[in-house]
Amino acid sequence: MTLPASGATVRAVRVVVTGLIATYPVGGVAWDYLQYVHGLVALGHDVTYLEDTGQWVYSPGRETFTDACEENVGYLARALGAGANGVSWAFRDPRGVVHGLGAEALARRCREADLFLNVSGCGWLRDEYRGRGVHAYVDTDPCYSQAKLAAATTGGAGTAVRESAAMIRSHDVFFSYGANLGAPDCAIPAVGLVWHPTRPPIVLADWPASAPPGGGAFTTVMSWKIDRTPPTIDGRVYGGKDVEFAKILSLPGRTSERLEVALAGAAPRARLAAAGWRLRNAREASATPEAYRAYLAASSGELSVAKEAYVATRSGWFSSRSTAYLALGRPVIVQDTGLAPHYPLGDAILPFADLEGAVAALGAVREGYARRCAAARAVAVEAFGAERVLGRLLADAGCA
Repeated sequence: MTLPASGATVRAVRVVVTGLIATYPVGGVAWDYLQYVHGLVALGHDVTYLEDTGQWVYSPGRETFTDACEENVGYLARALGAGANGVSWAFRDPRGVVHGLGAEALARRCREADLFLNVSGCGWLRDEYRGRGVHAYVDTDPCYSQAKLAAATTGGAGTAVRESAAMIRSHDVFFSYGANLGAPDCAIPAVGLVWHPTRPPIVLADWPASAPPGGGAFTTVMSWKIDRTPPTIDGRVYGGKDVEFAKILSLPGRTSERLEVALAGAAPRARLAAAGWRLRNAREASATPEAYRAYLAASSGELSVAKEAYVATRSGWFSSRSTAYLALGRPVIVQDTGLAPHYPLGDAILPFADLEGAVAALGAVREGYARRCAAARAVAVEAFGAERVLGRLLADAGCA
């Protein structure tokens, strides 16, 4: 994936960006979509944020889903107001009420948009949202989207999957975080679509680099197992992070570094703690966008596994969370998903395949640690800077 030069001239366009900020009101999720909003605004585009999933929203305090959305709407308004002044937004709640812009103004903005950017495919592409512009699907979960499309094609899918697959195919152009899609060693099928590679964009102004704290742990923020129906491709069922974490369970006993996981989900916490992992409550570490950023900044770097669906398929997926660590000036030790042809590895991004590889990477990071921190920020600028990533996306969508 070749990115345009920084400072390349782009024409201003009207963009609708979808997201999950209100549906899942936790800091890490919010940043995934705010980076598209903030990045496009910084490029001079007219951005409207739309959230319309048809789902009940999650209440972190009650740890359950609900159709009572007042708290979630307030969270969305605060998140968008933090760094994207002038961005209009709309949230259609499960009862069909449109908050923010209102239904009429929202429909007009969608009709007039040059680009409807459906990030994570989380927005329903309703008839009233269709307009003159390009409708782009951004696959942030390679393997999952394609498994759904394959199941719908072969007839092995229920009504909900068929409808979701039809919605995906109704877009005009398709992007994926699976940088390796189409490569001989990638097990994910193209399912008859052309997938343009893209990356998680990072807005450097949102993630100011700082000196790492002395003695900070290597951390990550993760959900243990959230897939009710794991993806299946060619008869193989692919799992989540719980499958891959088992490979490095004993890692704390093999290093002098402190290893910490801010964890959500039904994880075997007692077993993890007994193996030497320090555990934090992910809800506390990621309560707000600001809390999430502070948690990452208090780390020496990231140590993280990926979902088996990304690793075993050789997808080439890279985490938006890892880009944030890099922008803060923190090196990342991450599980290899087929990264080598696509990302600058070695100084700031250290991939591993197994326990021995993770041990070696932790040892290597401490050698010239200050140099690696500086390299991390440089990699964030060159490989993930929103100006370049979104410039390439707009060009591939025919909107530049």
